[in-house]
Amino acid sequence: MSASRRSGTTDELGPEEPEPGGAELLAALLDGMDAALCAFDADGVVTHWNREAERILGWSAAEAVGRLGFAGWAVRTADAEEVEARLLSVMGAPGRQVHEFALLTKDGRRVLVRTQSAAVRGGDGKPAGVYCAFSEVHTQIDLERSIALSEALFEDASWGVVLVDADLRPAVANEHAARALGMGRTALLGRPLGDLLGQGVEELESALSHVLAEGAPPAPAEMWVSVRATESGEPERRCWRSGFVRLASPLAEEPVPLGVGWLFLDVTEAKQTEQEAAQLRFRSQQLHRAARAAGECEDPMEAATVQLDFALAGFADHALIDLVAGVGVGAGAGGGGGDEEPVRLVRAAATPAGAPGPCLPVGMAGLPVRYLEGHPAPQCVERVGSVRTSAGTAPPDRARQWAAARQWPEDSVHALCAVLRSRGRTLGVVTFLRGASRAQFERADAMYAESVAARVAGSLDLAGVLGAG
Repeated sequence: MSASRRSGTTDELGPEEPEPGGAELLAALLDGMDAALCAFDADGVVTHWNREAERILGWSAAEAVGRLGFAGWAVRTADAEEVEARLLSVMGAPGRQVHEFALLTKDGRRVLVRTQSAAVRGGDGKPAGVYCAFSEVHTQIDLERSIALSEALFEDASWGVVLVDADLRPAVANEHAARALGMGRTALLGRPLGDLLGQGVEELESALSHVLAEGAPPAPAEMWVSVRATESGEPERRCWRSGFVRLASPLAEEPVPLGVGWLFLDVTEAKQTEQEAAQLRFRSQQLHRAARAAGECEDPMEAATVQLDFALAGFADHALIDLVAGVGVGAGAGGGGGDEEPVRLVRAAATPAGAPGPCLPVGMAGLPVRYLEGHPAPQCVERVGSVRTSAGTAPPDRARQWAAARQWPEDSVHALCAVLRSRGRTLGVVTFLRGASRAQFERADAMYAESVAARVAGSLDLAGVLGAG
């Protein structure tokens, strides 16, 4: 059935003598359009009705063409007069008019539509009818909402949004993401992720590739990354809670991946607080377990080394105990010497140098360790406070030389010395050592080491070990 009625009314809207096939061509053109189209003659009789109008309202061209207005079928009777007046009023006005009103579908549902109507002029220039294009309002609203959402995400969102193309390169980024990556919004576009991130880039690229191939994961992922571009020039380590969505073309018959939408939120401070709390709980538990185990030891040095074994778990790779010369288990007041005499320390216990293991007493015949001037261990005793030191990022050969010069295992890179004191007396120093795979000792580590040192000193002092004043 053609989308137009072949009658005198049609002649009024078009040429008086259309060329052969002209009506069929017009119907095909109308049916091929995405917009719903209909037309009325000067009396309000429907003359044209295309397939999109049929799809929206359910009325076929055969059912619609020839009806007088919409009354009784496409609009409620109570609304028919107003709708007809609004549609036909355009014949007496210039240009187009836009209206919104409710139409009825064939199954009785109400559909809110937005119409654009204009007058059709006859050969004499007088109004011969009206044509009307209409669409469902919610479709337009959905489009407007999608555009508004996209603009909000890329302008006002408080989290990072990056659209990554199929080659895993940023195609679009919002302002928040640009600040987090340390670059301008246009500067980062098209660059490999490896230029933007250091640590964690492999994990991110793996996640993006997975989303492209199989879709988004069921839950956000927390990724630790280091941002290359920072004001200080040093990579900044951050924790980003990331979500991913696969983007596919809505115009293709089969989904064609356009890329991945990557949304992330910086949760570094929250994760650090969480980790610190978990670390604090673990260390408190270790101190409690160590106290119980040490309480079962008869030998004070064994009790002290047991304390260190529990402290090493998750904290350091090696531990050393140096006592002030003249102090020994069962000894009385040690001959610590005056304040002007240099501190002399004797190695009393140590973990194995080759690999992690239990801290055990060592027999060194009471000979002082030959520490260089400025060594952290004597400094710790002199200052009666903890001392931290590190080889930093020195090459492996330099780091081994650094450790050997300080009488420490060659794999040591970071050190923390805490003084052994009990009842106002200095007994010696305990040294904790970490390898290159661990981070430097921080202030919180020093506080924990001092707690461990106090317990170790207490175990030694219970047996009568006295230190230099």
